[in-house]
Amino acid sequence: MAKGKSSKGVSERAARPALNGAACGCRPGEGSAVGQAREGVGPGAHAVGPGAWAAGVDPALKAANLKHLRRIEGQVRGIAQMIEEDRYCADIIQQAAAVQESLRSVAKNLLRNHLTHCAVAAMSQDGDKRDDMIEELLELVAKVAR
Repeated sequence: MAKGKSSKGVSERAARPALNGAACGCRPGEGSAVGQAREGVGPGAHAVGPGAWAAGVDPALKAANLKHLRRIEGQVRGIAQMIEEDRYCADIIQQAAAVQESLRSVAKNLLRNHLTHCAVAAMSQDGDKRDDMIEELLELVAKVAR
């Protein structure tokens, strides 16, 4: 299909819930208001479902990401200290770039988990859930690739 074209019209796609809605296979059911812990996907949703079938976050990946994020916190504190000490700008920039790369690594791990669990479940379905997941994945890949 050509870029910008799809089998569904723009108005039909706009009528479906935004990407914070139906596509993810992590948890069954519809959610509650945005910002609250809920089933489903999008802001406030959780990746682990109550049923045995439910996909979720790989425990080893979760532990690795949390460890990595703690290390990033230390790096950010180090950058703040470098700024307070009026350290050489190029050194501070180099450290900031290292933090950005570390955050990209965490995002890639999360994307891998999302593809392995959530996307696989949604892509096995037909209709809007599958289409929504395709759009979500395109947006996520674009964000990670920046």
